[in-house]
Amino acid sequence: MAELYPDLKDRPIKETIVLFDVDGTLTPARLSVSAQVLQALSKLRNKVAIGFVGGSDLKKQQEQLGTPSLPVVTLFDFAFSENGLTAYRLGEQLPSNSFLQWIGEEQYQKLAKFILRKISDLEGLPAMRGTFIEFRNGMINVSPVGRNASTEERNQFEAYDLKNGVRAKLIDDIKKEFPSLELTYSIGGQISFDVFPTGWDKTYCLRHIEAEADPTKNLSGINYKTIHFFGDKAFEGGNDWEIYTDPRVTGHAVKNPEDTVKQLEELFGI
Repeated sequence: MAELYPDLKDRPIKETIVLFDVDGTLTPARLSVSAQVLQALSKLRNKVAIGFVGGSDLKKQQEQLGTPSLPVVTLFDFAFSENGLTAYRLGEQLPSNSFLQWIGEEQYQKLAKFILRKISDLEGLPAMRGTFIEFRNGMINVSPVGRNASTEERNQFEAYDLKNGVRAKLIDDIKKEFPSLELTYSIGGQISFDVFPTGWDKTYCLRHIEAEADPTKNLSGINYKTIHFFGDKAFEGGNDWEIYTDPRVTGHAVKNPEDTVKQLEELFGI
């Protein structure tokens, strides 16, 4: 796919890259991308470098953004799964990092057991459907309702959480129990929140962008002076907040994928 687009150095809008959140920005939560969004991304890629950055693993992003015949890493110049801890550049994988290596097995088990006990004590949830802690390469994703919840159950939990603050309360409990761990907690999507080492939020992916200009890396040599980011959780506590407010980034808050396309049309004339 990369050969269908101008070389990174030859994109008409110079030294500019546009990054996107996935859920709620390019796709409805946990659902597939629309033809309209894919068409907009293809048009945009002819003008600037593009990439996605999401907390989920590559398998989920492939399900949402790719097709059986099109790997998701070929649809973008840069693909940043798990906030960039798993990263691809022009379809080729870059070195990765590990949450487990950072925290250690013993401390991880203490954290996981505490979270599971707290979830087991919750009362009044509209559903509980399994996979309450999803272990990822760069973080854990915690869902009080369970990641196996149906779309309807996800909607029900989201409404319940807005009223009762289940996720925020659970985060407060973890912080009190593990005050010495340098962890960041980020609410994202409808049903869950991410737990990761401080600094491993979505801004982690920016080190890969900055590496393009490093002469020792033998990459494009481009110094990306303008970095746009589009995300729907661009509020304090949301999982787009850190990169949305980063001084290196021009942030754009969106309501849904349709709003993303509308803003791209207005900004880039696609």
